[in-house]
Amino acid sequence: MKLISTDEAAEALGVSGRRVRQLIDEGKLPAQYVGGGYVIDKAVLETVTVYGKPGRPPKAKPKQGGKKKSGKK
Repeated sequence: MKLISTDEAAEALGVSGRRVRQLIDEGKLPAQYVGGGYVIDKAVLETVTVYGKPGRPPKAKPKQGGKKKSGKK
């Protein structure tokens, strides 16, 4: 069993270290708390599914339509 840090797990999963800790808190990524930080079994990373890209999701695009401007001044 090879143990890795949250930063190493984040790099392997393509997400931030904060997202890895969030997955641990949600129970989606099994980890052990050792000496002030979490360690994760490297083999477990293959079972974890991470959806989406890291970072804030893009804003929704405004819908087309609605009120039309009249050309009168």
